[in-house]
Amino acid sequence: MSEKIIPVYLMPGMAANPTIFEYINLPKAQFKVYWLECVIPLNNESLVEYAERMANHVIHDNSVLIGVSFGGILVQEMSAFLNLRKLIIISSVKNRHELPHRIKFARYTKAYKLAPTHLAKSIDVLARFSLGKSVNRRVELYKKYLSINDKRYLDWAIKQVVCWDRNQTGANVVHIHGDGDAVFPIKHIKDCITIKGGTHVMIINKYKWFNIYLPKLILE
Repeated sequence: MSEKIIPVYLMPGMAANPTIFEYINLPKAQFKVYWLECVIPLNNESLVEYAERMANHVIHDNSVLIGVSFGGILVQEMSAFLNLRKLIIISSVKNRHELPHRIKFARYTKAYKLAPTHLAKSIDVLARFSLGKSVNRRVELYKKYLSINDKRYLDWAIKQVVCWDRNQTGANVVHIHGDGDAVFPIKHIKDCITIKGGTHVMIINKYKWFNIYLPKLILE
């Protein structure tokens, strides 16, 4: 790879496939984009161990690593095993203190163990019986972008978010967050670049903002 071309690795969120990045277009004269995909965790694998294994998929030195949602948590753990040019998280959190109260409560009560992850395979059933164009549209989006329905992965990933024990923000993390994020409300987030009207899925519906500003954030 030419020294002028910057490798950019994109990590999707929980259960999402990398097509969530299909509208992200960075100038090809400056950047080469690589999509990362979630893999099924090994038995009793910790988040740190999983992150080390995922870091092996980043084959370029001095690359850019970008993670969305749970992918943002994951790339922060991966960064310990990589020499990065830039670390960017989107619609995510930088430490456990930025998690919303309901997630902290789930950790205290262990309620996350009751999550009905077995229903993840029932999207087609929901699509068949859903009523109304808006509901059908939402189900179609789920079917397109949330393709990982392995119960073992989902149980593991939910536990990693709820029980994430990072106490302080790592150095040089660039955080982009929407002020309408319902999963990780912005009232708990500190030191971020705020996107007005941005929701938890803004990587899809605010892609024009990212196509304009991601190159600037990477190069600055």
